[in-house]
Amino acid sequence: MHKASRHIFAISGLVFLTACGRADHIGKPPSFTPISESPEQVAMLFPGLPLRTQPQRSVDQASLWSAGKNSLLGDRRAVQKGDILTVVIEIDEKAEISNNTSRERSGSETLGITQLFGVPQRINQNLPDGATLAEAVDLNSTSGSTGSGSVKRKEKLTLRVAATVIDVLPNGVLSISGSQELRVNFEMRELLVTGFVRPEDIARQNEITYDKIASARVSYGGRGQITDMQQPRYGQQILDAVLPF
Repeated sequence: MHKASRHIFAISGLVFLTACGRADHIGKPPSFTPISESPEQVAMLFPGLPLRTQPQRSVDQASLWSAGKNSLLGDRRAVQKGDILTVVIEIDEKAEISNNTSRERSGSETLGITQLFGVPQRINQNLPDGATLAEAVDLNSTSGSTGSGSVKRKEKLTLRVAATVIDVLPNGVLSISGSQELRVNFEMRELLVTGFVRPEDIARQNEITYDKIASARVSYGGRGQITDMQQPRYGQQILDAVLPF
């Protein structure tokens, strides 16, 4: 009885954990992800050491032609931890692959013993009617195989998201991370972007395209009541992964 109780408790705990993700938006819209203590906020609160000393920066601010970001012609591109830049995601790709394979093979072999020191004639006398060694072996084989495959894929996505420089690597490469959430009625749309960029690849408008982001990870999805209805139940997903047929 004690063992059965433990099994029931384990199953109940599993059901509770799987339902926690959907319990957030039962009867209400999905909640926004809290931004407190996020990598972006930590990078803004602790930007690291300044690029130049304070006296020199105060002198640069007094001139219109200084190289500082606050000057009239200053470079306002993201260069240090805590800076913000815009990531432009424009994907319009199409791929089509088609393969056809066909193979045929046929073979025929015949072996007969008509004369061998008179041995076939002696053996033929003892064989049943119609049997002879003149055509002792006759083999025929035919094989054929045909295969075809086709892959069609088309993707189109246009997005813009603000990302934050969360770290500056020793070689000067910037590690960026950005997130965006948009809630419409009872459905939440989420956009996540992470990767590494070179400062020189950032455009003058403080923008960078996704094809210049190394190790880019772009996630565009959602959560809410509509997404829950489109997803199979957890039990069905487990059975699909376990059952061999």
